[in-house]
Amino acid sequence: MADGTFAALLLVAGLTDMGLNHCGMADGCLGRSEDQPRLAVSAGSVLPRRADEAAELYLRYDPRTRFGPFGTALGLSLGEEGETWLGAGVTWDWRFGGSPFYGELHAMPGLYLDNGGFDLGGPIAFRSGVELGYEAINGWRYAVSYDHRSNAGIYDDNPGIETVQFRVSIPLR
Repeated sequence: MADGTFAALLLVAGLTDMGLNHCGMADGCLGRSEDQPRLAVSAGSVLPRRADEAAELYLRYDPRTRFGPFGTALGLSLGEEGETWLGAGVTWDWRFGGSPFYGELHAMPGLYLDNGGFDLGGPIAFRSGVELGYEAINGWRYAVSYDHRSNAGIYDDNPGIETVQFRVSIPLR
């Protein structure tokens, strides 16, 4: 699943959800609504598949704005060797029945600077992934996430990297 599969899943699941649950609304399929804004901090590691194993810190802000079933997100990651990624994109989430467990898919285009670390082939890099977690009664979320970053083949060299992280997401109000 290291080739944009998560972005494709987000598109299919989100559009299906939109068609089934949002298009009958008065404000349309992509009607604007408010959600719980969150600040998330993740720490983890780049998997040693194509790159050397290295630590990564990832900060993400999910504003309160939703469009139909899609949330919005802004992210910044810093790698152990100086790699920096900054991007913005969309999320789609679901609950496992009435339980506190949830899942989320995200797809975010952004800018990538290798800063002497792992080279993703160019400055444009797409981040997509999945998060599985638990939301406590106080709204704090604890999750494991897996994501992929690559340039989607827009440059000649497209090595791609994957990261696994533990994420804590704090509701803001």
